[in-house]
Amino acid sequence: MKPINKLVLSLAAAVALAGPALPLAAQATPSPIALNGDVKAVKIVTDKDGKQRTELVEPDTIVPGDRLVFGTDYTNKGTEPVTNFVVTNPLPAAVQLAPDADPALELSVDGGKTWGVLAKLTATNPDGTTRPATHGDVTHVRWVLPAIAPGASGRLTYPAIIR
Repeated sequence: MKPINKLVLSLAAAVALAGPALPLAAQATPSPIALNGDVKAVKIVTDKDGKQRTELVEPDTIVPGDRLVFGTDYTNKGTEPVTNFVVTNPLPAAVQLAPDADPALELSVDGGKTWGVLAKLTATNPDGTTRPATHGDVTHVRWVLPAIAPGASGRLTYPAIIR
């Protein structure tokens, strides 16, 4: 098993495309929304009394099968509410969406061209036929935040597994 470098994952987590749901020409002023992306490794820790708990830790060396949580924190630093704010996170090629991800997540399996819940998406095989999409087909995760009040903040996450 080949370990994956922490730097690669950190860079992948920082690649979050976000902005209001407006054409680029309409986005003349900078967004008041501040974003900060990160990635954490999921580790099972055993206490002195033998009790196990799950912790999110900084990834060091990770190998195929390890679980991660990708996150994006957002804050409205402006004085006005922001509506229909879109946060889009591409999945790094080294990971796939975990099977226990929220089934209501808005996803793309075609590089961000079309969106929907996984149960309604299809993937195209190399021979041109289609099949129901799987977690391994997901290329992007997207959230549309209806309204973010001034000073409001939140966190968006999705679980992934190293391929």
